[in-house]
Amino acid sequence: MFVYLDNSATTRQYDEVTRQMKEAMDDFYGNPSALHSLGLASEKKIRAARQNLASALGAKEEEIVFTSGGTESDNMALYGIAQAKKREGKKIITSKVEHPAVLEACKVLEKEGFDVTYIGVDDQCRLDTTQLRAAIDDQTTLISIMAVNNETGTIMPVEEISRLKGRSILHVDAVQGFGKISLQGLGADLISVSAHKIHGPKGVGALYVKKGVNLPAFIVGGGQERHMRSGTENVPGIIGFGAACQIAMSDIDGRMEKMAAARNYLLEGICDQISDIRVNSPEDGAASVLNISFLGTRGEVLLHTLEQDQIFVSTGSACSSNKKGGSHVLAAMGLSDKEIEGAIRFSFNEFNTTEEMDYVIDKVKAAVERFRRLGSFR
Repeated sequence: MFVYLDNSATTRQYDEVTRQMKEAMDDFYGNPSALHSLGLASEKKIRAARQNLASALGAKEEEIVFTSGGTESDNMALYGIAQAKKREGKKIITSKVEHPAVLEACKVLEKEGFDVTYIGVDDQCRLDTTQLRAAIDDQTTLISIMAVNNETGTIMPVEEISRLKGRSILHVDAVQGFGKISLQGLGADLISVSAHKIHGPKGVGALYVKKGVNLPAFIVGGGQERHMRSGTENVPGIIGFGAACQIAMSDIDGRMEKMAAARNYLLEGICDQISDIRVNSPEDGAASVLNISFLGTRGEVLLHTLEQDQIFVSTGSACSSNKKGGSHVLAAMGLSDKEIEGAIRFSFNEFNTTEEMDYVIDKVKAAVERFRRLGSFR
């Protein structure tokens, strides 16, 4: 049996997305900035995709800026607002469990003289809002908090933060939340999303920029994307993103119910059949993620053992896999080195079934018991 449970890293494209992208490559190859009919046809397709994104986010069409993905959207938001607001204040607030696209950008800004405050979390990755509230002052110009944590599935209190932010700009990295929770009415000024997390293509994302927010150009040139992100648009990618968005949002509740069914079934089976584990995801987290530490094992070894049985999981964020020191998210939650070392992230899509979960439970149990008998991982 083939079981793909690494959907937080990336998803398989919907067949309809692939079909529309192929059609775009064959028929909509005109430059969207051109004045002739081929260019206008491409521009019309981009506009339709932009409308799909705007509808999903409860935004206006002109508030959507297409990018190359979530990382660029995050960078564009942080660097842009930091520079635009630096005369008003140089304090930035974020959390210790953000995606590297935010944390690494903050490190760069610190070197440029910005003061960055990193808010902590509890043992279920819930944000310390008391600490956040105390950190906001008249020098704070930017707050960047993710919607859903990519390693644990914890849903962050973005709406509450929007009420606390004062005059600060609120940026939300919603790459893991898009298509999993409602992002409408968050009160955010900037929202980052990505196509390949919702069965769309890689290499395309978007940034919601609330009307009235002054965001300087991130890439200059021909003035595309409201002069914020110049360069000829990735027409097939944007069309694919729009198609994936339309499909994902057409029955978001049904999709989440299917994910939750698989997640809860897997969790119950693992808790029932495997001892000495720590569940790192909260009960009220997003249905798309389940993070569990299997004590007495090493997550990376367990991952490759499961791969031999055609089960694909991860040990955490794919964008952190080349960094040493283990998961910064689990470390911020206060987990021990052994708990971090034995952690596995299962992440779901609407196509996962309980039959697949039976297979996964059986193979995980066998692998864990074998490693524990060896005794070399304790």
